[in-house]
Amino acid sequence: MSYNIALNFEDGVTRFVECGGHESVVDAAYRQGINIPMDCREGACSTCKCRVESGEYLLGDYIEDALSQDEADRGYALACQMRPKTDCVVLVSSSSAACSTKQEIFTTSITEVRRLSDSTFALELQGEGLKSLNFLPGQYANLDVPGEGGHHRSYSFSSMGAADGRARFLIRNVPGGLMSGYLKERAQVGATLTMTGPYGSFYLRKLERPVLMLAGGTGLAPFLAMLDKLASVGGLAHPTHLIYGVNTDRDIVEQDALDDFANRLPNFTYSIVVVDANSEQPKKGYVTHHITPEHLNEGNVDIYLCGPPPMVEAVAQHLRDVDVKSVSFHFEKFNASIS
Repeated sequence: MSYNIALNFEDGVTRFVECGGHESVVDAAYRQGINIPMDCREGACSTCKCRVESGEYLLGDYIEDALSQDEADRGYALACQMRPKTDCVVLVSSSSAACSTKQEIFTTSITEVRRLSDSTFALELQGEGLKSLNFLPGQYANLDVPGEGGHHRSYSFSSMGAADGRARFLIRNVPGGLMSGYLKERAQVGATLTMTGPYGSFYLRKLERPVLMLAGGTGLAPFLAMLDKLASVGGLAHPTHLIYGVNTDRDIVEQDALDDFANRLPNFTYSIVVVDANSEQPKKGYVTHHITPEHLNEGNVDIYLCGPPPMVEAVAQHLRDVDVKSVSFHFEKFNASIS
């Protein structure tokens, strides 16, 4: 039996390695060309200490000077001794360059460019190399903008379907933006795009309590990937609510997909909030106006937020105002870029 181990490096790079159940994470990484720093293979030096964010594993043999009981209880392990019992996500306290690895580059072709609204494009890419692409739901990739001198833009995956050789994204239509201009004026099916990834520490962790998801505009994309993953593994054990905020009714996209997830995931609910006071949606204003005490569950909640910086700051301020400290608060800020 072998398992997928996601190695997240401190510079944001993620690499996946296949690890046998009787193989240490260090040995599996070395076998696949990734040199996790270590000074011994005997659990005595602590150089390869890492934090396991999700998954089940055996700690192996080590001395307490290398790994204390308190550290073990908090999810730390020694990569030279750790042996997985399931797929795992491991945080490596070193850069990818120090581990002699780099992010993967994929050559892809456009299979679809679709205008979902005035503010949003859907982009689908296909490539033989993408069939081997692994990523954590919520992570993003860099896409080079053709004809723009190597400039790239970062977008979250909106689907977990890379195993079919396809990757999907929601892309904001930014007036004057390089990628927006390309998609609007020059992009054609069959055109080549270079993709690098995956990146990012914004991804779905193990669900151990209620979850509140907050999306602003195209910040919906990573949540679609998260829900896709949850639907594929049999559903939700805890209540999960998504609040999706947009400026106008015309900006609402992928509502059919959200309805489908609500039907497939009994513990999943969502609401749409529109800033425009003339909206036909019942909930108007900002996302923070519609976060209820029930959603916050007296702090026993994991919060995931993807949106523009003002939204992230407003939510953080709201939590301070209502004096609620959530168990975890994971967020991804995105800025519109035109240069």
